[in-house]
Amino acid sequence: MTDAVSITVAVLIVAFAIIAVEVRDLVRMAAAFSLMSVMVAFAFYLMGSPYVSVFQLAVNAGAVTVLFLALLHVIKKRRLE
Repeated sequence: MTDAVSITVAVLIVAFAIIAVEVRDLVRMAAAFSLMSVMVAFAFYLMGSPYVSVFQLAVNAGAVTVLFLALLHVIKKRRLE
């Protein structure tokens, strides 16, 4: 059972990473990146590392916040032009 869950999580991580790299819309890219980060944290939790999982979520919450701020800055600059 846990092997199937681990494989599913690994496939979702790769899928969200590919979506984050390939998509042209910046909002969808940021959403895919945040979902990938959550899946990586879940993978760490499945491996028996709850502290690393929480640290992963905390660090990537900050990274996604900075990414959204940069995204808003770019969108605002595009609308002015």
